[in-house]
Amino acid sequence: MRIMGLQTCPTSTRQPRIAWKYSMKLEDVGLNPEMPYFRTEAPDEAPKITYLHLYECEKFSIGIFCLPPSGVIPLHNHPGMTVFSKLLFGSMHIKSYDWAVDSPCNPCNPSANANPSQIQHPGVQLAKVKVDADFTAPCNSSILYPAAGGNMHCFTALTACAVLDVLGPPYSDPEGRDCTYYFDFPFTNFSVDGVSVPEEEREGYAWLQEREKLEDFAVVGAVYDGPVIVEC
Repeated sequence: MRIMGLQTCPTSTRQPRIAWKYSMKLEDVGLNPEMPYFRTEAPDEAPKITYLHLYECEKFSIGIFCLPPSGVIPLHNHPGMTVFSKLLFGSMHIKSYDWAVDSPCNPCNPSANANPSQIQHPGVQLAKVKVDADFTAPCNSSILYPAAGGNMHCFTALTACAVLDVLGPPYSDPEGRDCTYYFDFPFTNFSVDGVSVPEEEREGYAWLQEREKLEDFAVVGAVYDGPVIVEC
């Protein structure tokens, strides 16, 4: 069974095109909800995320993230990348941000509401909330762009769920596309000269601060045994 066709556009553009069924379901990629990927192994530990690698070339990569209930992929970015995401089954909460246009960096006057333990490094930047909602499959695919569509996002599994991701181009440290993780703080946690947001809109903004990858965030690779991907 061919579930995807991979094509290259004419030489003039050389941009990859990826076609998949918008009605794609978990069984189309050889998965089912009873698989161990979707179970919480130790209630007192952060749930492990399983990643199934389907395909990669220099233009794009394709993979599936399998999340047990309460599994979290923390807030992270996709520098210079376009990402297509498809929720294959289950329910998840997605919160995403784009950088606020002309936003200042490094606010140095934390408000009284800020937690001092969280402000050891003041390099934060203003971001605008793009999405903050629950999604249940079947639902529309989402697309995020380098500077729009919610380039920085966090996934929280409300139930066991699986997400198919197509990243173009893929992450590459040598080419400057490394993954950065972030804290997010409410807008009211910092006071910055020259920054004014109407009170009724403040929930739509947040300050993001770079952080190290969480020690308890574990992504385990597994072998993809689903239908073969065919290049057209």
